[in-house]
Amino acid sequence: MDWNRQQHSPMPSHRYRDVFAKVPVAPVDREWPDRRITTAPLWVPVDLRDGNQALADPMDPERKRRFFELMLAMGYKEIEVGYPSASQTDFDFVRLLATSDLVPPDVTIVVFTPARPELIERTVESIAGMHGQVVIHMYAATAPVWRDVVLRRTRDELASLIYAGAEDILRLAGEQENVRFQFSPEVYNLTEPDYILELSDQLTKRWDATPQRPVILNLPATVEVATPNVYADQIEYMDKNLPRRDSVILSVHPHNDRGTGVACAELAVLAGAQRVEGCIFGNGERTGNVDIATLALNLHAQGVDPMVDFSAIDRIRETVEHCTRMPIHPRHPYVGELVYTAFSGTHQDAIRKGFAEHHRRADATGVPTSELAWDVPYLPIDPADVGRGYEAVVRVNSQSGKGGIAHVLESSYGVRMSSAEEVEFARHVQRHTDETGREASAVELKGLYEEVFGCSN
Repeated sequence: MDWNRQQHSPMPSHRYRDVFAKVPVAPVDREWPDRRITTAPLWVPVDLRDGNQALADPMDPERKRRFFELMLAMGYKEIEVGYPSASQTDFDFVRLLATSDLVPPDVTIVVFTPARPELIERTVESIAGMHGQVVIHMYAATAPVWRDVVLRRTRDELASLIYAGAEDILRLAGEQENVRFQFSPEVYNLTEPDYILELSDQLTKRWDATPQRPVILNLPATVEVATPNVYADQIEYMDKNLPRRDSVILSVHPHNDRGTGVACAELAVLAGAQRVEGCIFGNGERTGNVDIATLALNLHAQGVDPMVDFSAIDRIRETVEHCTRMPIHPRHPYVGELVYTAFSGTHQDAIRKGFAEHHRRADATGVPTSELAWDVPYLPIDPADVGRGYEAVVRVNSQSGKGGIAHVLESSYGVRMSSAEEVEFARHVQRHTDETGREASAVELKGLYEEVFGCSN
């Protein structure tokens, strides 16, 4: 191991245990590694509830309404809209949806409640008069540490509390044909699998789950604790062993504590999950909920219709930033300001040649460039698919090469240089960017070109 000279760090890693030391991970004859995702799951944005809870300044009614209208415009068909027993603002927003025509008939509204009788009653009160489909989402923390330290209940005591909550929901809303039920065992990924199966069996019996009125079982990775393959195994185990499986919608709610929320969600879908809860750009407690934009556009980049519209991604970003009062990182996948931009000379040269080849193939086949199969180096999708232009794809600084410099002049001003001129001009630009220590704009490049060659051709 002479090639690896890393030394032991001073960090107290011995204080921590891996997931296998914390909870049984049931063995599964895994099939998920050989599967492919060929259709989008049901996306359920939780920005108005889970994301809102994580904001330093929760959304006011105007921001909530604007965010909700954005989700409708994007094509979401199931939206978690709030925690009506948690605040008057949330309660009033649900009442607004119940008493107005803001909710289209094909959109399902989800409301969130703990398994506590007075909070369930308040939640059911909030949806009174709702015309469309409604899901009452009940949750309880089920993992051993939460049971022992937070709730101070045994397995049986917690099960009794959950069953009582299910009965309260059934008593208060069971006769309403437009209402369905959801249960989340919070911190599912740290809970004993036999316990979840037992709870699921009892809840689907009590709620009379049928294919026509299925129960949603949502299995959150509330705190990420393991590599994504472990979560996939946990989901496939439930997929294969759930009672009344044809009457259960298997849902996941990954968080991003290890930075692998997207991978967990994708592997969970391979493992049998049919529904994914997350936030549009990954907002949420700590490091956030799983990022639906990344998940959806990952599908798009593989030729799978994401079933939600990100074709105006900058407008979506601006609305989300306004509503959350939080900026989106410039390197955020697909939406960040710099994610379609190349500064490096080798990247710029490859992109320039890729664009040229794309246009050549379009001319040769008679297929419009916007319809032609996309295969341009360093750009996983066509920026135009999400409403971006091509002006910022190549930008010039001291790291740039002659191909990128030539591309900016040609695309911005129609200036074409010979190979010899490109080499000569690149040296001039290199000196300029080294001296200034900053990016050179297209206007600056044109001025430099005229200094070197007299005028643009």
